[in-house]
Amino acid sequence: MTRLRFASIATTLAFLAVPAIVPVSAQDKPDAKGPGADKSELYQQLNLFGDVLDRIRRDYVEPVDEKSLIENAINGMLASLDPHSSYMNPKNYKDMQVQTRGEFGGLGIEVTMENGVIKVVSPIDDTPASKAGLQPGDLIFALDGEPVQGLTLQEAVDKMRGKIGSAIKISVKRANKDPFDVSLTRENIKVKSTRYHVEGGDVGYIRVTSFTEQSTSGVLDAVDHIKKEAGNKLKGYVLDLRNNPGGLLDQAISMVDAFVDKGEIVSVKARKPEDVQRWNAKPGDVANGLPIVVLVNGGSASASEIVAGALQDHHRGIILGTRTFGKGSVQTIMQVTGGGAIRLTTALYFTPSGRSIQKEGIKPDIEVQQAKVEAIESRPGFREENLRRSIANPTDKPTDKKATPPDAKANPAKPGAKPGESTAPGTATPPAEATGDPNEPPKEGVQDYQLLRAVDLIRGISLYASNRSN
Repeated sequence: MTRLRFASIATTLAFLAVPAIVPVSAQDKPDAKGPGADKSELYQQLNLFGDVLDRIRRDYVEPVDEKSLIENAINGMLASLDPHSSYMNPKNYKDMQVQTRGEFGGLGIEVTMENGVIKVVSPIDDTPASKAGLQPGDLIFALDGEPVQGLTLQEAVDKMRGKIGSAIKISVKRANKDPFDVSLTRENIKVKSTRYHVEGGDVGYIRVTSFTEQSTSGVLDAVDHIKKEAGNKLKGYVLDLRNNPGGLLDQAISMVDAFVDKGEIVSVKARKPEDVQRWNAKPGDVANGLPIVVLVNGGSASASEIVAGALQDHHRGIILGTRTFGKGSVQTIMQVTGGGAIRLTTALYFTPSGRSIQKEGIKPDIEVQQAKVEAIESRPGFREENLRRSIANPTDKPTDKKATPPDAKANPAKPGAKPGESTAPGTATPPAEATGDPNEPPKEGVQDYQLLRAVDLIRGISLYASNRSN
């Protein structure tokens, strides 16, 4: 069985997952009844190609590299199919295989081509691009002062790669801001796709940045550590797939299988109706039935959408955030003559309910835009306890304390406290302002509004379930 791979929505500077290799042989011919069945017409077109190539070799104003001409022609043929099919020459193919080992020099950004410029899909956590503040949607229009206009995506990627410790200046255009330059130093990128911690002592938070060969094992380890740390207080899990551009199909399947104990996970349908593959869950749920909230946004694509769609269709998780990218196609890496390879779109995937999310994406069950959260100063006022001759609460214990002024009781201020800032023990302090792209998960130290909503939702579900059982 051919192993299929969900390619990321972009060429990866910091990571490319290990694909299965499918050799292209002479037996891989088009269907007799399909396009290209008229071989005489096909041969005429090949003769046309040869004629044009020969004229370029003989008559172009400058000498040309025939090998580059052929590679560019192949690239153009594949690029005309869809945004995700492409050709890798032997050098690029070898570079990709080196990158799959998990350590290499790079900037750490997922990029794609849009209108002739490079568009940042997502910076990878803890990489030069992430530390420099690059954001999803940023447009890179120059590299070391040279415009990227006219370059292919692969050529631009090659320019951004380089020796560890070497520097590169990229020119960036961000929406509603003037263009600016960012200097980055290439680092040895060590991809760690899974991070976790316990929120507030009772909610497990697991972030998956991409689907690598270690992603599912990383999630299982995270669940084990969270269970040990939170113990009986654990109320549920937040699975953060925001800005996760995808990766390996088998990792997406095994991740869903970890939380779902029966039913279909995903199906893949190729060109021929009989070439349908289905994957089903095996018994067992590592979360033991605790509620799961999945965070997604416009940077969640491909394998991320498989996980979100499967958990949504099985009613095993609540999807919260904004609509996902909408990449529902499967790419297979096929080695070709000469040592290169092609990345070819070979199938579409469907969620358990039979829906394709190609161009549609996964629509969240609860739509929550990323937002800035700030405290609002409360107006001075009186409570019942401050009114004269108010009736005492019959369940209160006698106290000698005098009534406290309403403002002091509700919000006792410490010296130096700002107006409206709560400093009373046990009360929440106003969250810090969220900055940057509203679709970008906030950096460390900044309150994450979408995550706050997810944690509150899990606690609410747990409280409701507890009350019903009592």
